[in-house]
Amino acid sequence: MERIYFDHSATTRVDPRVVDAMLPYFTEEYGNASSNHTHGQTAKEALESARQIVADSLNTSSKAIIFTGSGTESDNTAIKGVAEKHGKKGKHIVTSVFEHPAIANTVKYLSHNGFEVDQVPITSEGVVDLEKLKELVRDDTILVTIMTANNEIGTVQPLKDIGEIAHDKGALFHTDAVQAYGKIPIDVDKMNVDLLSLSAHKFHGPKGVGALFVKEGVTISPLLHGGGHEYGLRSSTENVPGAVGLGKAAEIAHADMDEETERLTSLRNKIIDEVTANVKESYLNGSREHRLPNNANIGFRWIEGESILLLLNHVGISISTGSACSSKSLRPSETLLALGLKPEEVHGSVRITLGRFNTAEEVDYFIEKLPPIIEKLRMMSPLAQ
Repeated sequence: MERIYFDHSATTRVDPRVVDAMLPYFTEEYGNASSNHTHGQTAKEALESARQIVADSLNTSSKAIIFTGSGTESDNTAIKGVAEKHGKKGKHIVTSVFEHPAIANTVKYLSHNGFEVDQVPITSEGVVDLEKLKELVRDDTILVTIMTANNEIGTVQPLKDIGEIAHDKGALFHTDAVQAYGKIPIDVDKMNVDLLSLSAHKFHGPKGVGALFVKEGVTISPLLHGGGHEYGLRSSTENVPGAVGLGKAAEIAHADMDEETERLTSLRNKIIDEVTANVKESYLNGSREHRLPNNANIGFRWIEGESILLLLNHVGISISTGSACSSKSLRPSETLLALGLKPEEVHGSVRITLGRFNTAEEVDYFIEKLPPIIEKLRMMSPLAQ
């Protein structure tokens, strides 16, 4: 069997249909979308078509969509943009204990520059504690930023309720939807979202392009100053091929969402059920019900997740031990610690995330190869004696 890729929360294979849509804008329709001649206007039309696709997927206006270079840039633009624009109203920001580093390190930066940051805890199921959130949001809170779905354990958050709590105090609500967009339906109007970040390479689009939703009427300051591109919020010559790729990937993801959700959920549940039933002292991290359809984060007592990863890699299977953006760190996962796990339990957890091109046969192969690997590692572990 060819190598199996079960690390789709880190990145995804670009869909061939996305590549086909992008290719002409590298070699044939290569104009600058800001130019008034035919080459430029052809590029502009492609850019705006992609913008409309993303807007429709979120139930919003195309004028609310800003193309960026990544999910991280979108997060930074949203958070720093709100802080700079609304800092005179208040200096308080609320986030959660298990945000992606693109959020956590941005609010940390602001905390060293005159802002006060509070973190709301999560439940043992990996869902934000709404009662604690109500206690933290104050009259001088200008922003609540909480992710749509966690990048490690895949738990989906109650966006509508979070937005209501933020709005009751006059605060804006930003959500990092990088892991969730393209996998679950998101309606920014119904979910009370003011700003939302996404990244193409998480849903079978190209790397190097993301988008930021900014609700009409919401004002933020730009990170980049220049020619005033993207409604003045992201100056830089537009990445037309990237935007086209993001738009095509979004179109495919939303057209196939119902069918793909059912398929991935079935494969995910098979992994969870077979592994936890057949491997002693194994357990699911996070809620089973409120979870992305492609995510299974499983813990194994008395052994190291890194060892599991290496031995699975040896038999042709790629998985992860946590967020790809911070997995080289030896520190235990803040997300898993926040669930109440002990550090040794955190280090024994792995993340299996499925994608569009994974098959039932690949899942069966994984389920076959994993138990003997766990048994071998436990025979070597002093903790399992």
